[in-house]
Amino acid sequence: MTGACSIERYKVAKKTTKRAISEAKGRAYDDLYRILRTKEGGKDVYKIARIRERKTRDLNQVKCINDEMDQLLVKGQDIKHRWQRYFDNLFIGENETMDTQLDNSFDDLIRCFVHKIQESEVKEVLKRMKADMVMEPDGIPIVVWKCL
Repeated sequence: MTGACSIERYKVAKKTTKRAISEAKGRAYDDLYRILRTKEGGKDVYKIARIRERKTRDLNQVKCINDEMDQLLVKGQDIKHRWQRYFDNLFIGENETMDTQLDNSFDDLIRCFVHKIQESEVKEVLKRMKADMVMEPDGIPIVVWKCL
């Protein structure tokens, strides 16, 4: 009996709280709209619009990275070139220590069935990637892959 009684009390308290909150919000909005209708409140409209716009910004659109000399890059073209230099160094430049030796344990029959990935396939997959995804499992943001 006490369990059912406490559930009922909880529901009543929750309903009362929701009603009080909605009434307080209503009063606050009424006051805000009354202030915004005045001449001084006209300037506040722009402040509110700016704040709302900032809140809707996607964090993926924050574009700034550091270059090799720890200087902040904020221009889109500079960021794109920085990522390009990074991947050039990663895949071509400074990785002489990563000489990969191919394993010759596969016989020629198995090798003929290996499918080489075409550039068009990569482009098609990049088109299908959702821009709102932050990272792929490799830890590189999708935005970077689409820039390449």
